[in-house]
Amino acid sequence: MKKIIISVFVLVMLFGCAPQKVIVKEPVEVIKEVVVEKEVQGPPVILYEIPPDWKDADKKADKIKYFTPFLTDKKFFIDPGHGGKDRRGKSQDGKIVEADVNLRIALFLRGYLEKAGARVILSRDADSTVDLKYRSVLANESGADFFISIHHNAPGADGDNYTNFTSTYYHATEDDYEYEACERDLARFIQRDLSYVMSNSNGLGSFDGTYSDYNIYPKEGFSVLRRTDIPSVLVEASFFTNRREQQRLNSEEFNDIQAWGIFRGIGRYLVNGIPTVSFVREKTIKKGNSLSLQFLLQDEKGINKKSIEVLFDKEEVEFKYSPEDGIITIKMEDVKKGEHEVKVTAANKNGNHTLPFIQKVIVK
Repeated sequence: MKKIIISVFVLVMLFGCAPQKVIVKEPVEVIKEVVVEKEVQGPPVILYEIPPDWKDADKKADKIKYFTPFLTDKKFFIDPGHGGKDRRGKSQDGKIVEADVNLRIALFLRGYLEKAGARVILSRDADSTVDLKYRSVLANESGADFFISIHHNAPGADGDNYTNFTSTYYHATEDDYEYEACERDLARFIQRDLSYVMSNSNGLGSFDGTYSDYNIYPKEGFSVLRRTDIPSVLVEASFFTNRREQQRLNSEEFNDIQAWGIFRGIGRYLVNGIPTVSFVREKTIKKGNSLSLQFLLQDEKGINKKSIEVLFDKEEVEFKYSPEDGIITIKMEDVKKGEHEVKVTAANKNGNHTLPFIQKVIVK
């Protein structure tokens, strides 16, 4: 009996002193990845930077004064895209209406151009409807030197609120007869300064941010560029569907900065000079079926002779160029009677090309 009592005592002591497995029941929190918008303490979020030459009144005045000799008496047709019945372009929250943003930028741009001595015509100066084809008619009848259409973009995929970049379009491609190198020149200058003041990238589809409108509509391009006869570009300043853009495009200050970027681009383009080409009619010589024509190239910066291209009835032809007097001479054999067309293009040493030049020649 004593042995049994001792055994029980030992067992009790062993189990009583052994480590006990303790199970604690606590609620388990399942955490999911979420995006929480909340007010952050500290410095405010910077939506855009302010260019120093825009913020400082004296620097702004100096820049306008610098461009004035090159802009004085130049005539611009500015086209704020959409408007009136066409107000479909909106941000996902509906607060940004592309047509309104385009108009504000156009009005600010008009102010800068006029301060620099230029003349400006707008396709619309209010929220009004202007037919797409009629915009080109107005531009062609205006006698303007340049046409600039202002737009903002949207991605092709629904729900894409990430894509955002600045792009500027010119018409056609280099292998197309309608292509004008001067339009690409203007597009490059506007693109560079606009994307710079907006702190935007150029996008991945183009090295310098300029695009042929054939990228959007193959072999047709944008209506306003295709139908407008004067040098024309179309600006897609940014994507109004992007969340960051939604916060800044409705700021008139930011719209003003956008206009300043376009203005700076235009000014820099003109500062670099535009070579001129003219037909020396009195030097035309016709002997039998042969024809000799001369054209004069002029530019203060000097002509890049490697850039000269001469087309006769849309076919590239050989020519002789004299750098001393700027004369281009072409000689054609077996020229048929009737109307012919000569197109001459050349660039100055700064890279800017002649404005569109086509000379009609009638052979009797």
